[in-house]
Amino acid sequence: MAEIDVASSARPNMLWWQRGIVYQIYPLSFQDSNGDGKGDLNGIRQRLDYLGWLGVDAVWISPIYPSPMKDFGYDISDYCDVAPTFGTLGDFDELVAEIHRRRIKLILDFVPNHTSDQHQWFLESRSSRDNPRRNWYIWHDPAPDGGPPNNWLSVFGGKAWEWDAHTGQYYYHAFLKEQPDLNWRNPVVRKAMYDVLRFWLGRGVDGFRIDVLWHLIKDDQFRNDPPNPGYRPGDAEHRRLLQRYSTDRPEVHEVVAEMRALFNEYEERVMIGEIYLPVERLVSYYGLERPGVHLPFNFQLIHAPWNACEIDRMIVEYDRLVPEGEWPNWVLGNHDQRRIASRVGPQQARVAAMLLLTLRGTPTLYYGDEIGMEDVFIPPQRIQDPAEKNEPGLGLGRDPERTPMQWEGSPHAAFSTTEPWLPVAEDFHRRNVKVLAEDPRSILTLYKRLLEVRREHLALSIGHYAQRQCKGNVMVYERSNEAERLLIALNFGHDTERVQLPGAAGKAVMSTHLDRAGEKVDANSVLRPDEGLIINLA
Repeated sequence: MAEIDVASSARPNMLWWQRGIVYQIYPLSFQDSNGDGKGDLNGIRQRLDYLGWLGVDAVWISPIYPSPMKDFGYDISDYCDVAPTFGTLGDFDELVAEIHRRRIKLILDFVPNHTSDQHQWFLESRSSRDNPRRNWYIWHDPAPDGGPPNNWLSVFGGKAWEWDAHTGQYYYHAFLKEQPDLNWRNPVVRKAMYDVLRFWLGRGVDGFRIDVLWHLIKDDQFRNDPPNPGYRPGDAEHRRLLQRYSTDRPEVHEVVAEMRALFNEYEERVMIGEIYLPVERLVSYYGLERPGVHLPFNFQLIHAPWNACEIDRMIVEYDRLVPEGEWPNWVLGNHDQRRIASRVGPQQARVAAMLLLTLRGTPTLYYGDEIGMEDVFIPPQRIQDPAEKNEPGLGLGRDPERTPMQWEGSPHAAFSTTEPWLPVAEDFHRRNVKVLAEDPRSILTLYKRLLEVRREHLALSIGHYAQRQCKGNVMVYERSNEAERLLIALNFGHDTERVQLPGAAGKAVMSTHLDRAGEKVDANSVLRPDEGLIINLA
């Protein structure tokens, strides 16, 4: 596959993370290079030509650090090394060099909220109450009845406090008990974690996605979280409470500002925050009174009902709330959520692709979405995710969206030479990169063409957004930049829709059906079932 010089599309007065497209790789599932059934760094390096061909600007890689893998890399035992599963620091340095040679950026995951219980820091912290690292984690005496200090719940089910008989106190874990939370009120902890960032930034990393950023600071009075009146039977257990005191405390913005100052010591490094909050609270992480993150991840497209006018309303509200001078972003899928093709169906997944790649702001793609991968059924004996094991039957498991990338129709989809750590989708013989790259109407061809069109038109990559209309299943909006105006019309339904396009008199740039390019489009137009259309206005 021929490479695209992504950097040649440089836009005036815009940074790479504003004009570019981010592609997330879940490393265990992208490419296995050594036949152990698990993806690794050398596997990613082997597939860089594909990423160059596709036309992405940056690659974000989920955690690759040493870990007992209780939560698949989000329980870190050493922040400044690479897990043997994924390779070595030397392999990492080679990957950085190869990515940069292709003029693509590299973003890593930073997991600052918690470590593994096998991290040396925690082993020392739990060894005695007077250990110098005792206050590196959150320890608390029992409640008067001998139980946990308060009612805080773990995201992975059950109480968020674990009893330590050796020292006679509880420690706090927002996730697994094997993932004790660090005490970010301790300045020594902050310094240690900032040194971790400098270690990787010094090796050429172009930015970080910061895991569960809104969790970092907890209430210093350890007050109980209040009940959630919106809780419904079947929801995850932790949703019984509103996490008012265990997350999103005002003091977290001081930490964010300190991190931002560190990033500013380096040239054009991006700081992305994972923040699952309502949009009015999400945008505060841009920094209102002090500097914030460059991109607080916006997950609205993941959670929104697939309804044209609801999504239209959501986009307008978000665009209004993004502070002046800051840059929006959009996420369609990730390693924690069901795949888009499973959420909306394979035909609407094409409409979703056009939506994501024509909105104002930085888009993030999840590996495999570009070939229409769907959630994969995981037999009970092959379940890996602790979220499913701890609360079985609720459908909380994330394994279905983490299955191996489907490269070819050969055994194991050419991901590995042996049985992969998770099963490959049954449809891999027909849904794979090799087959779809040769199909001029495939979803992969659609994604590639959308990335090209976004790069070719300043109106899409850096232009303004304007709401135009929404009626029934059809949403229409405009993107513009100086003399260029593009109209995007999306049919969220499965029937033909006749639509009055406001002021439209131009030519079609492309359709999600991958035809109609150059076709004249009048104000009174027709959208076919499951069709999106980009129109260049005269």
